[in-house]
Amino acid sequence: MTCAVTLASRLVTSSAAFLTVIGLDAAGRCGSEQAEAEVAAAEVLLGGRRHLALTPAVPGQVRVPWPSPLRAGLPALLEEHAGRRVVALASGDPMRSGIGTTLVGLLGEDRVRVLPAVSSVALARARLGWSAESCAVVTLVGRDVHGVLRELAPGRRVIVLASDEHTPGQVAALLVDRGYAASRLVVLGDLGAADESVMETTASAYAGPAPRLNVLALELAGPPVGGWVAGLPDDAFEHDGQLTKRDVRASALARLAPVPGERLWDVGAGAGSVGIEWMRAHPTCRAVAVESRPDRAARVLRNARALGVPALEVVEGRAPQALTGLASPDAVFIGGGATRTGVLDACLDALRPGGRLVVHGVTLETEAMLAAAHAAHGGELTRLAVEQTAPVGTFTGWTPARTVTQWSLVR
Repeated sequence: MTCAVTLASRLVTSSAAFLTVIGLDAAGRCGSEQAEAEVAAAEVLLGGRRHLALTPAVPGQVRVPWPSPLRAGLPALLEEHAGRRVVALASGDPMRSGIGTTLVGLLGEDRVRVLPAVSSVALARARLGWSAESCAVVTLVGRDVHGVLRELAPGRRVIVLASDEHTPGQVAALLVDRGYAASRLVVLGDLGAADESVMETTASAYAGPAPRLNVLALELAGPPVGGWVAGLPDDAFEHDGQLTKRDVRASALARLAPVPGERLWDVGAGAGSVGIEWMRAHPTCRAVAVESRPDRAARVLRNARALGVPALEVVEGRAPQALTGLASPDAVFIGGGATRTGVLDACLDALRPGGRLVVHGVTLETEAMLAAAHAAHGGELTRLAVEQTAPVGTFTGWTPARTVTQWSLVR
């Protein structure tokens, strides 16, 4: 009953929204008669130049293209037209990598009403005969193309929202480079328009050209790359030896417990392996890697792109100073520099209730500090000793790695 009342109140509020966002198909058609009436009645019509050009002229209607840069210019534009009937035009579903999401984030849910058209993703699935549950969706609109690499797995279906006509070629080149040259690649252009097109090929055979408005469909064929459960092989990362090794990394991530939408600080990131695996756990996971050495900071970025999480943020600097001004974390991993004055205290202070902290140490000094922290704050203190086989003459024996002391805490 409570949920029904809350929803009803929000729906009533939305009828008096400051701004209505309307989705158009590739031919400029609205998704409903109501949406068409809203466009015709608008005092101010906002949109991309292509959308504005596709929409029939209305006498006296003010038409304004989006500012550039968009996010920086939106507040002043919306303030200028406050109090008037404003409609914004978008492609398909405005809430899928669209302007609708941006406007709701800026104005709030109760001030924006959205009337979508059929999305390009829905049209692509319909053309291909793919069910929604059988494929993943990745948006590369305004994003690094390496983001598609997180989805690499044999037999996986992926629909890619392209940024422009260059995206299919960029994706094809990445697939070839990662051993997925045989993957089926379908470019669906101008979906819903009279000149809609479909081009099917493989990643290795793709030669273009592609329409500027396109959606890419992939059926992946190639070798297993690595799972989304923590513990990628060490050789999946470029490193100089400063790497949280596979077995202890899996232990750390199990305690850090990645949750969709949460943020990790990876302090003393080294090769960035913990932050990268945190982000691979779910597309909405975010991470900041703090690394003092410029060469290692650059390496973290290369590793993040190669493993499909190019949005990993890298802060070049030394903790605790480099932590100042960062968005609050939900979890913190300290893989290096824990004994530096102020680092552990700054990380503990940054955590909200329910936040998780994991600290690793291999020296006696760090171990003593972690034992004291455990005595003061509680949590879990663990020693991790890993041995692997190696040749001993003509025989085989065990070779131990450095023992790692791990302190973990839930705030």
